[in-house]
Amino acid sequence: MREIGRRLGRSPSTISRELDRNIRNGGRRPYLASTAQSRAQKQARRPKARKLAVHEALALYVAGMLSCRERLSPEQISARLRIDFPDDESMRISPETIYQCIYIQGRGGLRTELAAALRTGRAVRQPNKRPGTRRPRVPKELLISERPAEADDRAVPGHWEGDLIIGTPGTGAIGTLVERTSRFVMLLHLPHGHTGEQVLAAIQDTLPSLPEVLRRSLTWDQGAEMVGIHERVKIATGAEVYFCDPHSPWQRGTNENTNGLLRQYFPKGMDLSTVTREDLDYAAAGLNGRLRKTLGWKTPAQALQGILEESAA
Repeated sequence: MREIGRRLGRSPSTISRELDRNIRNGGRRPYLASTAQSRAQKQARRPKARKLAVHEALALYVAGMLSCRERLSPEQISARLRIDFPDDESMRISPETIYQCIYIQGRGGLRTELAAALRTGRAVRQPNKRPGTRRPRVPKELLISERPAEADDRAVPGHWEGDLIIGTPGTGAIGTLVERTSRFVMLLHLPHGHTGEQVLAAIQDTLPSLPEVLRRSLTWDQGAEMVGIHERVKIATGAEVYFCDPHSPWQRGTNENTNGLLRQYFPKGMDLSTVTREDLDYAAAGLNGRLRKTLGWKTPAQALQGILEESAA
C-alpha cells in the first residue's frame, strides 16, 4: 500500500481505506477496480436537492452575507452561522457548498450573479505573472530587509503596509493603509490623482490621527509617488518608511489581500474620481467589520480596540 501510495502521490491510509471499502464478499474476494469505480460513481450521484435549494432561511442568510457591507467570504459565512445560530444545527453549511451553489450550473439555491460579490469576482484563478528584475530605486537601508524584526511576526502593533489602487487612466486613486497586527484599514481619498504631493497630503490627514504607539513604520512598494516623499512622510507621521523589493508584492501580503477585498466595493476599471469620502468610510467600515479567521474570528475593529485599551492601561 505504501508503494502504491508513493506512485500515485497519495497517502498509504487513503489506499487502505479504498481497499477496505471495496473488498467483496466479506473479504473472500479481492479488490476489483471496475467494481470499485462503479460503486464510487453510484455514491457520487446526488438525486436530492442542494441544501440551499430547499432551506430558504439558510439561502437568504448566505445571500445576504455575500452582498452585505462587510462582503463576507464563504468561509467567514460558515463561521458566522455558528456564532449567530449556536443551537440550530440546520443553519450550517460548508464554504465549498456555497461556492458550488454559485458557480456550478444546476445546483440551485443562490443566484449566479452573486459571484460578483466574492472577493475575486470570478470563478477561475489567474496565474501570477513573474516579470523580470529592474534596477533598485531606493537605498539599501530603506529596503524591507532592514525593517525591524518585530514587524515581521506581528507581535508589536503599529507597523503598516500601504499601496494604491488605480482607477481608469486619469481618474484618481484610493490609498490603502493596513495595520499588520490588527488588519485594520484606513483609506486615503485621492480623487484628483496620486502624485507624491497628493499622497503625502492624504497620509498627513489620516495617519497622525492615531496614537504614537500605532505609528512605528510604513512599508510601501517602489512606486514613484512614495520614493520621492518618504522623508517628509517620516517627519509628518513619525513612522519609519521602508520599501519592498522590486516586483515583490507578496512582501506586503496583508495589503495585497486588503486591496483584493476593496475591489469588491470599487471594481477594476471604475472611475475613482467620482468616489466620495463617504464612499470610502462605508467601505472601510465594511472591511473593518469583517470577521477574520486569522484574528480568531474577531473583526479588525475589535482587534484595534483591544490594542488601544491595552496601550492605555
